[in-house]
Amino acid sequence: MIAADSPGQPRKKINKRRVVASLLGLPIYFALFMFLPAGDWAWPRGWLFLGVFVGVLAVVTPYLWRVNPEVVIARTAVHQGTKRWDRILLVFFFSAEYAIIPVAAFDDGRFHWLPTPWWICAVGYLLFLAGMAIVTWAEAVNKFFEVTVRIQTERGHHVIDTGPYDIVRHPGYAAGILFSLGIALCLGSLWALIPAGLASCLLVLRTQWEDQMLQAELAGYNEYAKRVRFRLVPRVW
Repeated sequence: MIAADSPGQPRKKINKRRVVASLLGLPIYFALFMFLPAGDWAWPRGWLFLGVFVGVLAVVTPYLWRVNPEVVIARTAVHQGTKRWDRILLVFFFSAEYAIIPVAAFDDGRFHWLPTPWWICAVGYLLFLAGMAIVTWAEAVNKFFEVTVRIQTERGHHVIDTGPYDIVRHPGYAAGILFSLGIALCLGSLWALIPAGLASCLLVLRTQWEDQMLQAELAGYNEYAKRVRFRLVPRVW
């Protein structure tokens, strides 16, 4: 998402308890929705992924807190002015996204519907880590990177064109696609690619709709779109 920076804008007070609760909630979610559906608290691929995920958070979160603390709290809430279509789309997106873990657990952990070799998991970790790296880069340069789509008029919204935004217009969504597909493969589940693929398709749709909104409502975005031609993948789209 494109963001704004207003040098004279006062920094919002950050609720550290809310941020900590949000961060702790993610590993708890993974634990419950991985190991209970898997039917095995010793599921190796589940523990490996949980360890890598927590390790990545332990590196990324302090880094973002240092370089761009506002983005940490901004991504934990739905803000006023969010487009109605985006609220509806997010219901379907998060439903698909959150389904990846339990589907993978049922597949690889319990029923072994489509057994996969470990090299599939290795590909998954490459995708997952690439997605995390890209989204962290985007959040580091974009202090108004938020979970919902809106024009942030109260914060002096204008185009950000540095970092990954100099390559594609929506690097966060490109990262989200890599992240979603990567999780399914990290856990060794081809069946989990179904909800991951659905979530990815919804991100493509969201990219299209948000891009249209920004061209219509955000000053300077049309000029930016002419310079940075591609939305998600360089030289493709």
